[in-house]
Amino acid sequence: MSKQLFANEKVVTQYLGALLSDDEPTKDLEPVAKLLQQVAYEEEQKEQSLQVEPVVEVEKLNEQVTSLEIESHQAQQLEPEHDVALGNVAEYFDGEFQALFFEVAGLTLAVPLKALGGIHELGEVNHLFGKPKWFKGVMINREEKLNVVDTARWVMPEKYDEQLEASLNYQYLITLGDSQWGLLAEKLINNITLSKEDVKWRTNNSKRPWLAGVIKEKMCALIDVNNLNALLEKGLDSRHK
Repeated sequence: MSKQLFANEKVVTQYLGALLSDDEPTKDLEPVAKLLQQVAYEEEQKEQSLQVEPVVEVEKLNEQVTSLEIESHQAQQLEPEHDVALGNVAEYFDGEFQALFFEVAGLTLAVPLKALGGIHELGEVNHLFGKPKWFKGVMINREEKLNVVDTARWVMPEKYDEQLEASLNYQYLITLGDSQWGLLAEKLINNITLSKEDVKWRTNNSKRPWLAGVIKEKMCALIDVNNLNALLEKGLDSRHK
């Protein structure tokens, strides 16, 4: 039986609410951690019985991504600043936009299709020494070296333990924009059209620049790809700004 981190909607809602908060992460997530400890594994069986949206075909999604023009601002070089600057809402969130939903350790994440580089089935990963723990290594795809990120360890390092690590079953690598960075995913859910009104956006003084906001009805974290790439380039995880 899969031992997923989030087994009910209440826990997901509180966790995402804590991520959007401007308080210190440890203070916000303590009550959530207690809730997680109380979640019984039996609830997962109930969750598995629910109807799930059909899995998106990788090739079809990649065709959609290829047809969308990647905005030029995603190719800007990162300045060697100590902190990652928070900008306004990225242009790929203007008007209606499509987002790919994927799952990691029971948590659903979404990334805008316009900011998506591609989707690859996970292949052999060559591990490198001297890198952060969340850096799984490099995967070769058509002679291109892709940097593989352990998404669960990066997004929620405070929850990552041996039990969670053993339960993960990564299947895909989702690359970000035109960078070499890719997020590991267990399951591809679907791509959905969203509007700005569908999202509770983070404030500019948020401590988590990688989090664009929370998709209200889906209880899902929407990724700001520009800021996420900036953090990855600096070797920082989700707790830094």
